Amino acid sequence: MLEKLQGRKPTLIDMESYRRSAVVIPLMETENGYEVLFEVRAIGLKHQPGEICFPGGGCDRGEMPEAAALREICEELLLSSDQVLLEAPMDIFVSPFNMVIYPYLGTLKSYEGTYSRDEVLEIFTVPLRFFMENEPGIYYNKVYTEPPENFPWDKVRGGYRYRWNTGTYPVLFYEYKDRVIWGITARIMRNTVQLMRAAGWRIE
Repeated sequence: MLEKLQGRKPTLIDMESYRRSAVVIPLMETENGYEVLFEVRAIGLKHQPGEICFPGGGCDRGEMPEAAALREICEELLLSSDQVLLEAPMDIFVSPFNMVIYPYLGTLKSYEGTYSRDEVLEIFTVPLRFFMENEPGIYYNKVYTEPPENFPWDKVRGGYRYRWNTGTYPVLFYEYKDRVIWGITARIMRNTVQLMRAAGWRIE
């Protein structure tokens, strides 16, 4: 019986309760070096309109994150799949808000600045050098537990006086010219830079 568990690939407990998304950190090679492309979300979108983000979105049921990342960037930037090369997976982001994001470092080929106006208000780029040379500002939000009104306190040792653990949630900010790149997008960008440095990437 135990043999059936041997060699299994671990996942997150209660993974089915998490919203899975995938994003691409798109690099564009220019005569001045690599640029990182960002989107500004369309004003008509339900979630986070006007916010700066990477191309990406939710994974469909049964869809692998890599496939979702490629599908989303092609839809949002009006690209064909052969214009995007997903170079490497970055570290997975798990938020305390039931969300898992799978980032991929990618490069764009023959991109001419197109995008879907249904999903994207505008695009802009930031030199990769900026992120390699500048650390983000970091602020720490408090995270705590708030039980529901019908919580069974009589089953908990200490009852209402039970001391729940608390935590912190780092919120990062990059400021480049008139752009503020913050939150999860900034967390993913910083992690990408850290991984690139660890792999020996240097800006001359």
